[in-house]
Amino acid sequence: MDQMIQTLAAELHVKPEHAQAVVTLLDEGNTVPFIARYRKEQHGAMDDQTIRALADRLDYLRGLAARKGEVKASIQGQGKLTEELEKAIESAATLAEVEDLYRPYRPKRRTRASMAKEKGLEPLAQLLFAGKDPEGRWLRARPEDLAQPYLAPEKGVDTLEDALQGAKDIIAESLSDDAAIRKRLREKLQRTGSLRSAAATEEDTVYRLYYDFTEPLRRLQSHQVLAVNRGEKEGCLKVSVEPGDWDGPALILRESAHPKHPYQALLREVAEDAWARLIFPSLEREIRSDLTDMANEQAIHTFALNLRPLLLQPPVKNQVTLGFDPAYRTGCKLAVVDGTGKVLETGVIYPTKPHNKVEEGKRVLRRLCDKHGVTCIAIGNGTASRESEIFVSQFLKEYDRPVSYMVVSEAGASVYSASKLGAEEFPDYDVSLRSAVSIARRLQDPLAELVKIDPKAIGVGQYQHDMPQARLSQALDGVVEDCVNAVGVDVNTASPSLLRRVAGMTPTVAKNVAAYREENGSFHSRKELLKVPKLGPKAFQQCAGFLRVPESENVLDHTAVHPESYPAAAKLLELCGYQLSQVGQLTDLDQRLEQLGPKKAAEECGVGLPTLRDIAAELQKPGRDPRDQLPPPLLRTDVMELSDLKPGMQLTGTVRNVVDFGAFVDIGVHQDGLVHISQLADRRVRHPSDVVAVGDVVEVTVLSVDEAKKRISLTMRKQ
Repeated sequence: MDQMIQTLAAELHVKPEHAQAVVTLLDEGNTVPFIARYRKEQHGAMDDQTIRALADRLDYLRGLAARKGEVKASIQGQGKLTEELEKAIESAATLAEVEDLYRPYRPKRRTRASMAKEKGLEPLAQLLFAGKDPEGRWLRARPEDLAQPYLAPEKGVDTLEDALQGAKDIIAESLSDDAAIRKRLREKLQRTGSLRSAAATEEDTVYRLYYDFTEPLRRLQSHQVLAVNRGEKEGCLKVSVEPGDWDGPALILRESAHPKHPYQALLREVAEDAWARLIFPSLEREIRSDLTDMANEQAIHTFALNLRPLLLQPPVKNQVTLGFDPAYRTGCKLAVVDGTGKVLETGVIYPTKPHNKVEEGKRVLRRLCDKHGVTCIAIGNGTASRESEIFVSQFLKEYDRPVSYMVVSEAGASVYSASKLGAEEFPDYDVSLRSAVSIARRLQDPLAELVKIDPKAIGVGQYQHDMPQARLSQALDGVVEDCVNAVGVDVNTASPSLLRRVAGMTPTVAKNVAAYREENGSFHSRKELLKVPKLGPKAFQQCAGFLRVPESENVLDHTAVHPESYPAAAKLLELCGYQLSQVGQLTDLDQRLEQLGPKKAAEECGVGLPTLRDIAAELQKPGRDPRDQLPPPLLRTDVMELSDLKPGMQLTGTVRNVVDFGAFVDIGVHQDGLVHISQLADRRVRHPSDVVAVGDVVEVTVLSVDEAKKRISLTMRKQ
């Protein structure tokens, strides 16, 4: 365990004692948000992402340690575990190294080598490979002469060629199983090899870019690996690893045979067979698998990076919003919701083809806007979105009150609408009307609405359906949990789907909280949560600080101050000369705290300095929403056509997706434009996420427009 802690500390650039503290807290069943927020003194104020990275790496290292134990036990059971081999296994840094060391001892299916051993040819193979007699002198006899005593027609060794071939098969497998040789060859392949893809069909497909594609392994990007993998899976591409301009068999010989070995020609033949038949195909599979794992992790990381700012987009608060779910034949579904998300009215209009009832649709919109005081329209970006946006834009030009609109991603809305959760929430509404409500609420409070949807369905990644789904879900669920807990949740208004994302809350406990609320009315204190069935002391410890109770008489229940720190908060107020009733109006708390001396105040309050500063921040702005500090979303009143765009035009847009090769930006023409990674800044950019995030409002310049292919190329560089 000590070595594990040292490894974690070195890789994550944290102190060993802090890494140890996190491991202990995780093992005690604490959640990542709770550890990150309320145990800062123990881990040196690591953020939630670092703690999750540590937890992931800890799982790998523990799995590696467990595998080492299994391998040693297996080899020990065969009576072949030497002290040297045991040390080599213990010092292996990766699972691949452990498996290489285990390879000669792993139970195998019948091979050419195993059949040759059954024929009694192993001593001949050992003699030929050593090339020396028992006294250590180089042998002078021909291989055929050495093979003569091993002729055994009853075992199927009829000729000298049979004997020699069996011996060569045994040597080839031995070379293939040699961990040192495999490691050298793998490293050489990774340094000099290339991935090659070629067309497997004459048809024009989306994989045309990869019909004649070669890229060094060390320079491959994750999106290229995933694209090639999918193209191969769909039968459009033939993919291989090219080793480069070097001689694999020669390297095997250098590693395994002395230059003066008497049977160089025979060993060269064996090395060529081992390389072509056993080693290279195996290493090619391993390297392809490693590339895929790397690409998957990068894609999952990118998805998580995109998901976080999407969930934390600033809410459009206290706006009566009209959700507009576009469609053609079945009509556009409408849902008006008030500032709290309560549905006021629903309807259907048919302004798009084939109906084209534009004027009738405008009359319905006018009536809804007049009746409910609509100030904002949220338009889904799915089928018929472009026509719907044009229709809404025309309506707003004619409407005499200030109303703006925004095109909202409707990814996953249909999944939610047809789900059990959607049916429970809106049992009286048609599936399509539920989508309209969801679209409106996504603009009002993206976080509260998007938590109802499987994160994989939100669609801000690349190749997410090709990912290992369990790993993807784990990573994305972690992001959702972190975002929900960073914002905090009103326990009296939150849906069960939002509550279950709170640290320490299981789906069952979340439902129990909602059921308790329905039966007994609003919660009036955090302590009252302990009356909820199955919400015990441990769950309360984890969740209490993230739940807000606005109806509570204790103002601290409105804040992110944890109940365990209430005495410290009261003491801090006393030291600074304030009353609890003044919380939220402490304009000079920071100055008074500095006069007292933060360290001294922390000691008197019985907490660490990081916790004291968090308490002080909450007392000044109780119940603050971190999203309020972000730039507001970009609302529009007019729409442009693709044909309106000209090179050199400067526009304002919203980042919709960030991928490895750039960022897609909504500039108000329905078709998102691409800012390639080379156009994101006037400096070299390592990854687009270093410059932009989903939801960012950015200034862009049009570089080119391809109307036929509906492609827009943008730049953020200074022109």
